Amino acid sequence: MATITTGDGVPLHVESTGTGTPLLFIHEFAGDHRSWEPQVRFFGRGYQCVTYAARGYPPSGVPEDPAAYSQQRAVEDAVAVLDGMGIGRAHVVGLSMGGFAALHLTLRHPERVISAVVAGAGYGAPPERAEAFRAECAATAAAFEAEGAERVAERYAVGPARVQFQNKNPRGWAEFAAALARHSALGSALTMRGVQAGRPSLYALRDELAGIRMPMLLLVGDEDEGCLETVLMLKRTIPSAGLAILPQTGHTANLEEPEAFNAAVDRFLAAVDRGAWHLRDPRSLSSSTTGMT
Repeated sequence: MATITTGDGVPLHVESTGTGTPLLFIHEFAGDHRSWEPQVRFFGRGYQCVTYAARGYPPSGVPEDPAAYSQQRAVEDAVAVLDGMGIGRAHVVGLSMGGFAALHLTLRHPERVISAVVAGAGYGAPPERAEAFRAECAATAAAFEAEGAERVAERYAVGPARVQFQNKNPRGWAEFAAALARHSALGSALTMRGVQAGRPSLYALRDELAGIRMPMLLLVGDEDEGCLETVLMLKRTIPSAGLAILPQTGHTANLEEPEAFNAAVDRFLAAVDRGAWHLRDPRSLSSSTTGMT
């Protein structure tokens, strides 16, 4: 375990397991550094697995200034973790909020990224959903402030893309829900407003996304309705991206289906390591079905 300090003075709790090529994990809004335990146990046998609690998530610092929370800050925190651990470049795996961070890290600091796994990233991205998503974020943040994390977790943990986890693995889901109930209400509210509601739409970044050449795996559960359309847009936009879809799976994919998640990521990393992950062949973009017209 280690504590690193960001450029704006926020302490971040960091854990490192194993040796080898660095593999940085960035957690989702409803999780924290512990959410990656099934992945650390698997990949720690061959990689240096680095997990950390984002700002607003104890034991990391919980700044009280709303301006301390943003998508840009989330990216800079990932860079600070790499710097603090003495890591130049790493494979990066992010889920949901962490998936957005991994994607933006690849855009803003490609020199720090070997490859990226962007899982469950898409909520609020479609322009027609932006206003409703921001309203949901505002209501959720207000609930954290008024009711506390324990009460909010009772509802948040049974959202439309979380019930799959509850149905498949009640014990694992109960552990996830209990961890969410112990989150900082202040940190959660400020993260919801500053990071979740404040991030730019991925649809507005399509020209930049089309320039990505770093190997990228997009991963999504087929019942994660809030992400499906955006993930398809990302697949069609980013020439270096491949897409893995886990059947009958919701949003908490790495915990709900750890074996399938790990297997997909493992195959991707192996392909990257042997130089077998390529850009999409432009010929596959033809509107013709057979190529004869």
